[in-house]
Amino acid sequence: MKRFLILLFLALSVPSFACTSVIVSGKYTRDGRAVMYKHRDSSCKDVSVEYFQGSLYRLMGVVNSNWRRHPVARVPKGTPEVWGGMNEMGFAIMNTATYDLKDDDVPQSEMDKEGVVMYQALSVCATLEEFEYFLDTLSRPMCIETNFGVIDAKGGAAYYEVNNHSWVKFDVNEDPHGYRVVTNFTWTGRPADRKGYDRYEKACRILESTDVPMPEWDHSFFIREISCSGAPILRKSTSCAIVFEGDTMWAALGRPDEVPCKPYTL
Repeated sequence: MKRFLILLFLALSVPSFACTSVIVSGKYTRDGRAVMYKHRDSSCKDVSVEYFQGSLYRLMGVVNSNWRRHPVARVPKGTPEVWGGMNEMGFAIMNTATYDLKDDDVPQSEMDKEGVVMYQALSVCATLEEFEYFLDTLSRPMCIETNFGVIDAKGGAAYYEVNNHSWVKFDVNEDPHGYRVVTNFTWTGRPADRKGYDRYEKACRILESTDVPMPEWDHSFFIREISCSGAPILRKSTSCAIVFEGDTMWAALGRPDEVPCKPYTL
């Protein structure tokens, strides 16, 4: 019994990083630029938007508000983790955690550096092409296992399935639906280890059945129709929802059914 209780405690103590996201191709938006949405679940509920001067570009992003007071061992001292953001060039990035890609023996204590990588990408990248070069030149292992969603001011829009050593691109502008839904699994990983398929199916059903035309899928649409749609997307662990439209990042910092969505610009 004692061993069972210990195992149960460990299972319940593992943080759940469950996110639901959508990218809409600029081919179907009003201004020709892609729209990107992320609904974030996290063990940290206290989040905020902060502004930074990166090595090349000014940027803003959603951070865990206590990152200065309680830095984590995996992050270099003084380096923020950004969980979705945009820079002055109109380059925006977010991620959803995955659990089906890692295929090596890198210790878990060295993993989960997605937030650092996104901060670094926002500091130096202006386009999808520059982001791909950035990924190619990161030191290996990259200490990440994730889906990155990326859009730029030129209309670029793509998801990248990334593990410690390689990445695969899915160009949303080539998707026959005009958009792509991504949660916590990949199409190139192990099917047995997929997470978040129930949220993926629900988001797909919402978008497939809506009477709202795609050019009107803006921040208010995603917050209303997906973030506030109830279980399994809206959960006790929901920490925020963000939508990138043009040069604006809209963010509901907290449960989107309880807090207003506000615009942030550089």
